[in-house]
Amino acid sequence: MQTDKQAVKQHETAPSVIDIELLALDLNNCTRCVGTLDHIEKAIKIIQPVMEVMETQVNVERVVVKSEEQARRYQFVTSPTVRINGKDIAFETLESECESCTDLCGCDEGTSCRVWRYRGEEYTEAPVGLVVESILREIFGDSDDALGATPAYSGVPENLRRFFRSKSETRPAEACCSPAEKEACCESGEKSACCDASQPETCGCQ
Repeated sequence: MQTDKQAVKQHETAPSVIDIELLALDLNNCTRCVGTLDHIEKAIKIIQPVMEVMETQVNVERVVVKSEEQARRYQFVTSPTVRINGKDIAFETLESECESCTDLCGCDEGTSCRVWRYRGEEYTEAPVGLVVESILREIFGDSDDALGATPAYSGVPENLRRFFRSKSETRPAEACCSPAEKEACCESGEKSACCDASQPETCGCQ
């Protein structure tokens, strides 16, 4: 049974801010990425009462990875990736062909996206239960033991490199970002830098 002193200690050491980072190839058409974002939002609503008691706030950052250079910067190896305070919530990297991203890629080999293994089952979107458990572990300080060491980064996988190559080859340089992408990619004062038509391979909020 938890003592009052233990409860106070947990409260004092609980992080005041939980940063959730969603890294994805697409957040408009990819069912796995869009579904994962939806499940993150559902998970946050479920544990909102706990966060209020622990005086913890959650920030969600959505990053659409648009180039190989950006993938290297984020050490991005599969889509979608969910990190909580910098730690990947998945225990391993599993993938299967993603119809949505294969259509976006337009490449013969297809594009594979993440498969999530949770409690003996496999899912194509991050399970709500997994996200809830991962946030609670971070709040109560158990995440390091549960997740173990983060695998060493070994570069951008060919699967992603092929996707980025295909996208850069099919997108006209003058188009850079679509109007909708320009609206959402960054702050108004930064659009001239982040939506640069002269560099389509790095176009977008970097």
